[in-house]
Amino acid sequence: MRARIALCPGDGIGPEVTHEARRVLDEVAAGCGLALAYDEHPIGGCAIDATGQPLPPATLAACAAADAVLLGAVGGPQWDDPAAAVRPEQGLLALRQGLGLWANLRPVTPYPSLRDRSSLRPDRLAGVDLMVIRELTGGLYFGTPRGRTIEPEGRRAVDTLVYTEAEIRRVVTLAFKVAAARRGKVTSIDKANVLESSRLWRQVATEVAADFPRVRLEHLLVDAAAMRLITQPSYFDVIVTENMFGDILTDEAAVLSGSIGLLPSASLGDGPRGLYEPIHGSAPDIAGHGIANPVGAILSVAMLLRHSLGLEAAAQTVERAVEDALRAGCRTRDLGGTLTTAQMGAAIRERVVDAGGDTSSAALLRAYR
Repeated sequence: MRARIALCPGDGIGPEVTHEARRVLDEVAAGCGLALAYDEHPIGGCAIDATGQPLPPATLAACAAADAVLLGAVGGPQWDDPAAAVRPEQGLLALRQGLGLWANLRPVTPYPSLRDRSSLRPDRLAGVDLMVIRELTGGLYFGTPRGRTIEPEGRRAVDTLVYTEAEIRRVVTLAFKVAAARRGKVTSIDKANVLESSRLWRQVATEVAADFPRVRLEHLLVDAAAMRLITQPSYFDVIVTENMFGDILTDEAAVLSGSIGLLPSASLGDGPRGLYEPIHGSAPDIAGHGIANPVGAILSVAMLLRHSLGLEAAAQTVERAVEDALRAGCRTRDLGGTLTTAQMGAAIRERVVDAGGDTSSAALLRAYR
């Protein structure tokens, strides 16, 4: 099997964690006869510096031609001017839109060996295994028109929150398919007591639920969901929500795992090609020090193997290697340890090798399609 991977290391710690993720992917590929070709291109702040654009046309073209995209992070203080016409984050939004990636999957399953690193009591983490599915190409982040005006009473800024029935229906349908392969429960999160777009969201979600009689649907307001995510996280199975709510809630969910450096994500659309990235930012304060946690990027490789290449056994090999390394006490500084980024990556690769290269079994039965 052959696959082409577009690498977009990005800014800050992005190149460091992406390098370790690629090395793990190479190790897995050697064990299952997977031939990989890579194209590396800039995105975000480094792309602005090099080309004046956060998403150069060559980067988008390479990503569109690839089987999957592995991304590090974008942004940093040198580009952090709210008044700037061009910002690093625009590159990521444009890439998601350009590739038609409308759903972001973020699994949250705290490791038993890291329960002492969470801000929550260990008993609250028992049984936590949830999937957040965030709509990715609608809502406030893509609403038009946007703008700022100066009026008699002062400055005024406008962002519009727009959702269509089709945008809601496809992401909610995906959530039900995922839940049907899990514990059979979907929690749809909105703000229907205030927002008209949320009332449409709730109506469409209820309609979709009729096609999945074995999956239970409940609606929850976002403020109540934010509280319950901390007080009773095991309550959730699959969460589906709009773009901004999902952005905020998944960062909150990082508290459950003990570090935002542990969580991966997959951005998917209608086909197998996806964009895979850790949920953390570029962490400019530690960039270049070799201490960033590469686990989120490495687990994103597992999602790449599962969703874009259909190699379920290979994905599980990576996930087991991460779990085994953490259980053995391998920790970067964010987890209270002393390992460098490279040392943590090496510890995980060693366990991939120790798995005996058993990564070539049958491809994933696509319950998510």
